[in-house]
Amino acid sequence: MLQRSSSLVPCTAMLDLRRKLAHPIRRWPRLARAGFVAGGLLIAAIGLANAYVLRSVQGEATSNIADVPDAEVAIVPGALVKPDGQMSAMLAARVRQAATLWHAGKVDKVLVSGDHHTWAYDEPDTMRKTLVRDGVSPADVFEDHAGFDTWTTMVRAHGIFGVRDAVVVTQGFHMPRALCLAQEAGIKATGLTADLQPWGLEGKKSDMREVFSRVKAIADVVLNAPAVAGPQIPISGDGRISWGPVSPPGTPRAGSPGR
Repeated sequence: MLQRSSSLVPCTAMLDLRRKLAHPIRRWPRLARAGFVAGGLLIAAIGLANAYVLRSVQGEATSNIADVPDAEVAIVPGALVKPDGQMSAMLAARVRQAATLWHAGKVDKVLVSGDHHTWAYDEPDTMRKTLVRDGVSPADVFEDHAGFDTWTTMVRAHGIFGVRDAVVVTQGFHMPRALCLAQEAGIKATGLTADLQPWGLEGKKSDMREVFSRVKAIADVVLNAPAVAGPQIPISGDGRISWGPVSPPGTPRAGSPGR
């Protein structure tokens, strides 16, 4: 009696898998072709968006404070504030670099821009308090409470605060998109990276997210995505006028209550 060779089993399994995968293509050829075309266009859009962002700001950022050109303001985009009111490591690094820039006389003002969509969550107030504790003059710290993403941060920096030239302070993975959007918003911008430590797995995840975030950035520019409007707050004035009202009593610590 002939026995089936065990070496044929993997080959048979592979053939069965190929037949199953090919079945929808044979049954719905037009739909399959449309799917392939759509997938190809999506891959092309991702590639083109990333190429444009990365090439448009090549060489515009540094990790060395001595190499940063003087500017009127440092722009610090927001990031996570934990439920206990502590800044995430990435946000803390941005704020620390911004304070160092101000103390070095590289910038006259610091604009902290982030999410404050509820009383219980306030990125800009948390950043401002840290800067003041680090010795930055309160009058030189401006808060933007409607910087919900990088595009709105840059649009409002230019339109609300009248920023014309700036140093953007953020991590290296985020820097090309931040600089590109700043320039598209009308700001002459250079960058100071805030990679004060290895970011490990979180850094790898951020690198991956950034690939798709650059596509959104291009869409925001092309569609001129709206930002929250508001009264003019000249960056040349006293930053305390931009500080938000004191949070109500009992607001959780992430709401950054009090002054």
